[in-house]
Amino acid sequence: MAASLTVFKRFNLALIIGGVTWMAAHLYLIHDFGFDWYVAAIDSTVSIVPLGAACWLIDNNLRYYQPGKGSYINLLIWCLTLAAACTAAVWWILPYLNVGDTFSVFLRQSLILRFVTSFLAIGWMAMISLIWYVQQDQKENEKRKAEAEKLARDAELYNLRQQLQPHFLFNSLNSINALIGFKPDEARRMIHQLSDFLRGTLKKDDQQQVTLSEELQHLNLYLDIEKVRFGHRLQTEISCDDRCNKSMLPPLLLQPIVENAIKFGLYDTTGEVTISIRAEMEDNYLSIMVQNPYDPQTARPRHGTGFGIRGIQRRLYLLFARNDLVETFQNDDIFTIMIKIPQA
Repeated sequence: MAASLTVFKRFNLALIIGGVTWMAAHLYLIHDFGFDWYVAAIDSTVSIVPLGAACWLIDNNLRYYQPGKGSYINLLIWCLTLAAACTAAVWWILPYLNVGDTFSVFLRQSLILRFVTSFLAIGWMAMISLIWYVQQDQKENEKRKAEAEKLARDAELYNLRQQLQPHFLFNSLNSINALIGFKPDEARRMIHQLSDFLRGTLKKDDQQQVTLSEELQHLNLYLDIEKVRFGHRLQTEISCDDRCNKSMLPPLLLQPIVENAIKFGLYDTTGEVTISIRAEMEDNYLSIMVQNPYDPQTARPRHGTGFGIRGIQRRLYLLFARNDLVETFQNDDIFTIMIKIPQA
């Protein structure tokens, strides 16, 4: 709002400077016709006052109303009417100011020229104001559109994040319920882990990126909970370059990917499964690779990568406006997800 007021003040200042310049040019021109400075000053003053009022009127009107494509003829009529009114005002006022008979003759002979110059001045004022206010309206519309798109994007990001939690939460609660009877200590520990995980999840904001080390710390809470559910069957390998620890990425990006890996890696098998997570810097990107074994006869990841990965693709597109940041591969019995996060 303050910036908008500053812009309008500058525009009005430019108009005032233009009016003073016009008055000075009028003063010099009348003096150049052989009249003394006093008469020239009276003429320029009397001429500029109605002309300034007409320009102010046309500018103020266009500030709140821009004519449509078929209404420009009305604007032309307005300019002609105001120019005629300015000329009539000069013709009526100047003879009462004792400017002399010679000037009265000059005034009659210059009426057409005065009308034309007044029309040109008012016309220029109308054109400049019309262009200026149309541009300002377009900027305001673009700003409102950008704000609406940002709100819609934030809402979609929030909705995507919320969709990732319920089934994990239900699975965890079911596991806690199963542990209460014969492993109450494990159940209590899992409750504390789940509480810490959900607390960290609620504090995250998609607009505030986190470091990889913070993301991995939060991911380990999730893995601890899943290891209680799956026991020794779930093994993880996490490795990253030292340069990656301070790399930035959107919060809670890895958890749905690892959850997807657990789903395809463990749900249809009874043996041990190792999920591998590797991170490294490549040029100006944080590259993260998540791998898990799968049974192609049962898991069939080629038939779909799950909502988790689709949600990640959508989140990255909303944040970076790119569709090439997530890739998936199937090689033998290993399913691989590659993610690249642009670094500022």
